[in-house]
Amino acid sequence: MEKIWLKSYDSAVSAEIDPDRYSSLVDVFEQSVVNFSNKTSYINMGKSITFAELDVLSKSFAAYLQHAGFKPGDAIAVMMPNLIQYPVALFGILRAGMTVVNVNPLYTARELQHQLKDSNAQAIVIVENFAHVLDEVIDQTEIKKVLLTSLGDMLSPLKKVLTNFVVKHVKKMVPAFDIQGAESFLSALEIGKNKTYTRPQIHTEDLAFLQYTGGTTGVSKGAMLTHRNMLANLEQISQLLKPIIEEGKDLVITALPLYHIFALQVNCLTFIKFGCSNLLITNPRDMKGFVTEIAKYPFTILIGVNTLFNGLLNTPGFNKLNFKNMKFALGGGAAVQRSVAEKWAQVTGQVLLEGYGLTECSPVVTVNPPQLEAYNGSIGLPVPSVDIKLVDDEGNEVAQGESGEMLVKGPNVMKGYLNRPDATAEVIKDGWLATGDIARCDDDGYFYLVDRKKDMILVSGFNVFPNEIEDVLAMHEDIVEAAAVGVKHDVSGEVVKAFVVAKTDILSEKEVIDHCRKHLTGYKVPKKVEFRSELPKSNVGKILRRELRE
Repeated sequence: MEKIWLKSYDSAVSAEIDPDRYSSLVDVFEQSVVNFSNKTSYINMGKSITFAELDVLSKSFAAYLQHAGFKPGDAIAVMMPNLIQYPVALFGILRAGMTVVNVNPLYTARELQHQLKDSNAQAIVIVENFAHVLDEVIDQTEIKKVLLTSLGDMLSPLKKVLTNFVVKHVKKMVPAFDIQGAESFLSALEIGKNKTYTRPQIHTEDLAFLQYTGGTTGVSKGAMLTHRNMLANLEQISQLLKPIIEEGKDLVITALPLYHIFALQVNCLTFIKFGCSNLLITNPRDMKGFVTEIAKYPFTILIGVNTLFNGLLNTPGFNKLNFKNMKFALGGGAAVQRSVAEKWAQVTGQVLLEGYGLTECSPVVTVNPPQLEAYNGSIGLPVPSVDIKLVDDEGNEVAQGESGEMLVKGPNVMKGYLNRPDATAEVIKDGWLATGDIARCDDDGYFYLVDRKKDMILVSGFNVFPNEIEDVLAMHEDIVEAAAVGVKHDVSGEVVKAFVVAKTDILSEKEVIDHCRKHLTGYKVPKKVEFRSELPKSNVGKILRRELRE
């Protein structure tokens, strides 16, 4: 059975996809809400909605936007964690022919102002918990309409009232704000329900998303992702997963925020297409609550980042869960560490797979087969209709097995950065997107991510990759998580510094360095170790080395 699967996977990888099979993401959505009308689409905080209900709600929101004076192509921002309101707003905006601007709800006022101004967003759907941040900057934006929602708005009537009361008045999680003219998202749905929805003509090259890069390597830029870009990647992923996903049956744990490109494509859009269910986790940082929640459901797929998997493995009760229905777990967004993958296999009996992608590629570029026998350390094979080449600093292709910067070409590569032709020209040349990531390829065509080009540490002329050091640090039984960065040194230019979160207070700098000496050559061994209670992370849990360097 295993060999048959791998053969079908290999043939799927080698086959080309048709990026023009659908005219828009709306086509995919409309087919799914008809084909899977009675199936559960989303579950959150005990509330579930069917595809038919999602159809009605999103159509109501699309009609509201149309009658509120917004036009096809207008940018509409969505700023919320994983709630049922998110897919309702998302598909409503797309069905109105407008462009979704995903906004991280943890943004500061400065970050929010930049994104709203840069995208020229005309309206925003926002959870009231974060409205005080919008209040600070709204006058410096083009926002004409603010639609407010509360965390419990989509729950049953009694639970809605109770949840919203506790959030606002007991936990006091809603700081004061005063936004003139703000309306209720629920009221907008009621208004739209009584309006006529007119399906606009949507073209494949129309913008579906303005998806902003994390800004970890500079100013946050809006990647212009067309319907065709997103559809191409959806088809690429679907072709690989089709042999293993059962239409209308699988349940994916969605702990990564849907406003992030990885979860948006792999969890939200892919599982809508297959008619499967998303269990939305609103606060995955509450690991104890997370484990309690997923214990209630026979989940089949779990998608996350390395820190999420590591956190689960270190949470009491996780190892007691029932994993018999689980088909695979997939890590992306940051490198999966071998120690985490090996412990994952011991606890769950399933392989922790690794894939690779980036916002500019909608996002998936490579992925491993969902039924590999063991973690192999690779980021997998290129998805169908994607070409990859590895080049040196002069742009020449490197020899087989050597490391080079990964360049990607395919129908999933973005149109460019919004209003930044120079930045676009820097990364896209002759159709090839420069990823800024260093990789190598083995004889079987599997790619291995070495590191971020900009994170590379230069010690006395030798290249040192933080991922390798972090893998070694993670092998120590008393280290929960770690990061490695380069710091200036008068003699060697740079030396390695490790930042460590330890399980106990007795772990010493000397013990960490001695551990590294057993597994690393001399110039790679950290010369300094700083212990911390936690490490700075992005919204999806990627450790921010830039902040540690600063």
